Amino acid sequence: MSSNAVISLFVLLLEFFTWVVVANSILSFFLPPFHPVREALERIVGPFLNPIRSTMPSAGGLDFSPLILILLIQFVSILLRSL
Repeated sequence: MSSNAVISLFVLLLEFFTWVVVANSILSFFLPPFHPVREALERIVGPFLNPIRSTMPSAGGLDFSPLILILLIQFVSILLRSL
């Protein structure tokens, strides 16, 4: 497997993960926290969001950690594409 193929695979996984973060954020408005879909998404996204949540100051009840995570994912994706 060439290095371009490996990088393309990682970029594809990062794009998929971005959509999982978006889905988790949107569903948090509509589904209760104990819903099985929300629980599954939170198990996937939670370990990445929790460190961001713990370092960010409170913003009046708004959670900007998914936005920060998406920006970090996009930054890594851009770095990988430049290789």
